[in-house]
Amino acid sequence: MNTEIINKADKVIAKTYKRFPIVIESGKACILRDTQGREYIDFVAGVAVCCLGHTHPRIAEAISKQANILFHVSNLFYTIPQVELASLLVEKSFADRVFFCNSGAEANEAAIKLARKYFKDKGQEGRYGIIAMEKSFHGRTMATLSATGQDKIRKGFEPVLEGFDFVQFSDTEGLRRRIGPSTCAVLVEPIQGEGGVRCPDPGYLEAVRQICNDTGTLLIFDEIQTGIGRTGKLFAYEHFGVEPDIMTLAKALGNGLPIGAMLAKEEVASAFGPGSHGSTFGGTPIVTAAALEVLKTLEEEKIIDHCKEMGAYFKERLLWLKNRHKDIEDVRGFGLILGMKLKKEGQPVVSRCMEKGFLINCIQGNILRFIPPLIIKKHEIDSLVTCLDEIL
Repeated sequence: MNTEIINKADKVIAKTYKRFPIVIESGKACILRDTQGREYIDFVAGVAVCCLGHTHPRIAEAISKQANILFHVSNLFYTIPQVELASLLVEKSFADRVFFCNSGAEANEAAIKLARKYFKDKGQEGRYGIIAMEKSFHGRTMATLSATGQDKIRKGFEPVLEGFDFVQFSDTEGLRRRIGPSTCAVLVEPIQGEGGVRCPDPGYLEAVRQICNDTGTLLIFDEIQTGIGRTGKLFAYEHFGVEPDIMTLAKALGNGLPIGAMLAKEEVASAFGPGSHGSTFGGTPIVTAAALEVLKTLEEEKIIDHCKEMGAYFKERLLWLKNRHKDIEDVRGFGLILGMKLKKEGQPVVSRCMEKGFLINCIQGNILRFIPPLIIKKHEIDSLVTCLDEIL
C-alpha cells in the first residue's frame, strides 16, 4: 500500500469517493498495475468507460497526433475531428444532429433542456414534466439528480427541481397512467446500470415507444452506460427494434477522455438554435479525435462481435456459478454489462477479489457488476470465475 500518496490525497482531495487503498500507476489492455507492482485484471473499466482497455495504441496515437495539431478553439469555430465524429454518429444511429459536451450528466442536462424547449417552441408552455424510472441514475447535477430515481442520490440536496416524476421500470400501465398534459418526455435507460443491471421485461421498451407515440411525448434513451458496444450492439436500443427521439452518450465514447453527446432527430433538435445551449469544452479537437478513433477501432477490429461472444460466454460461466452456490440469487445482463445478485452483502466479495488480483464492483448493496473492457479474453473471464467460486 502506497500510504504516502493515500495520506496526501486524503488531505487535499474532496472526500466525495470511498476509494480502495491502492494507487493505480499504469495499465495495458485489461491489466492495471499499482505503485507496488501488483497487477489486477480489470472488470470495472473505469465504470464502463475504457471499452478498448487501457492505453490502447490506436487511441494513444490519435490523441498524440491531434495534440501536435490543435488543442482547443471553442465552438465559435468549426474543427475537423468534431465534424467527422458527429457525421459518424449520425450515420450509425437514428439521429440527425449531435450536441457535444463533457460528461453523461451534461448530456442528460442537454436532453432535458431540449425536450422542454421543443414544446415551448410549439406554444405548449405547460408541457415540461419528465417521467423517469425508479432506481434510475442520470447524473449528479441538480437537474439530473432530480431525474434520478434513487433517494440516496437526492438526499441532502433537497429541494430537488420540480417537474420530475417516477414510475417503476418495466411497468407499462403505470407509465400510461402517469403521463398527463404536462408531460414532455419519458427518460429511460434501456438497461439500468447503477440500478442493478436491471433489464427490461420483454416488450417493455416497444410499449414505451408506442405510449409516447400515442401521447405525442418525446422518448429519451440514456445510453451513457449501455452505448458504444457494451451490450453487443453499438447502441442498446438496437436490441429492441425501437428508436428514441433523443439519446445520450458518454463513458465509452472517449475511452477515458471526458466527452458526452446528445443525439436527436431533426424535428426535435431544431429547438436548439444559436445561444439556446452551449459548452466551452464540448467536443474539443483532442477528445473528438480520440472518440472518432474509438468508433473506427470498434468497427474495423470487430470488437462489438467479440463483446457479444465474450458476453455470452461470461454469462454462461456466471450461471455455472449460480448452480453451485446458494448465495447467488440471479444472473442478468446483455453483452459485457452483467450483474450477479447475491443473497448477502456484496462488498466483502469485492474486497476479496481485489486481494486476489481482480477488480469488480458492487451496486445496490448486493449486486456484483461486471463491466470489463470489451477486449476481455476467455482466460481472464475464467480466472475471475475461479476466484469467485473459491470466495463464495
